[in-house]
Amino acid sequence: MSISVDPVFMEAWLRARSLARGLPQPVPDSGGLRVDSGLPNETRRYLFAHPVEGLREIAEQIREPRIPLKLCDTPETLRSYLPPRWEISPPNFIMICREAFDRREDARRLPAGYRLELQTDSDVARAQIRTATDEIAASGYAARHGDVFIYDRILTAEDHRRKGLGTIIMTSLASACPALIGLQILVATAAGRELYRTLGWIDYGLYTSAVIPEDK
Repeated sequence: MSISVDPVFMEAWLRARSLARGLPQPVPDSGGLRVDSGLPNETRRYLFAHPVEGLREIAEQIREPRIPLKLCDTPETLRSYLPPRWEISPPNFIMICREAFDRREDARRLPAGYRLELQTDSDVARAQIRTATDEIAASGYAARHGDVFIYDRILTAEDHRRKGLGTIIMTSLASACPALIGLQILVATAAGRELYRTLGWIDYGLYTSAVIPEDK
């Protein structure tokens, strides 16, 4: 059974993601959206909120690597639209939050030896936690498009995990979120999903990726 997500929300998420990453804005293509990334590891990407025949057609046409296809559905559904040369990754999780984060000062207090840097520029925010030696221990981005506020690339370095730094990054970025925003969205890994649940996020859908390996 297919999973239903709102394509309007997903387009807003993708547009905000492009803002956060300095990428071109997505354009309609084959019933989905295309981002011409132009990166060394990604020529372009396609996002489909729902499985459509355009997804099957694009998958048949593409024969080179570094062009991922993204579908807001299960790996089994995506597999049914792809030729065998495509490889599918375990799904990530689309999560949403409609409430303001708890921004209590004790939730944002840094452990000794760390400092927080928060920068905002128009509709994009960046947070970093650095050590006394200027090493980046944790970081993340957020961006707004219309009534949607998204969180992107929330990372904590392995040597600095289990200290609450990820929560501090999230709550710091949330301070850049307008009070009247309609919806907050992120895409989480299985590990990150547990953190976000503790902050009041709920599952919204699956986000499954496929790519042609370099050696095919």
